[in-house]
Amino acid sequence: MPREWNTPIREPWNPVIKSCLNAIDEHIKNYTKTRDAWHLSQAEILRNYVKDLKTWIHKQEGREDRKSTRLNPSHL
Repeated sequence: MPREWNTPIREPWNPVIKSCLNAIDEHIKNYTKTRDAWHLSQAEILRNYVKDLKTWIHKQEGREDRKSTRLNPSHL
């Protein structure tokens, strides 16, 4: 299913985010098997990275929206 919310800024980061989410899942699975807390800490690092990356993407998209409004005021 295609992503309806894709943007030119977001597009190159989608596979990175997906890989991070898969890695988080893998760390959680490993933690439940081994009870090794290292996996929990690595999952948390990845969660924070994805959160920060998404925040950055939203800011970049906001800049693009403002730039496009300046170039084409009919969007208002």
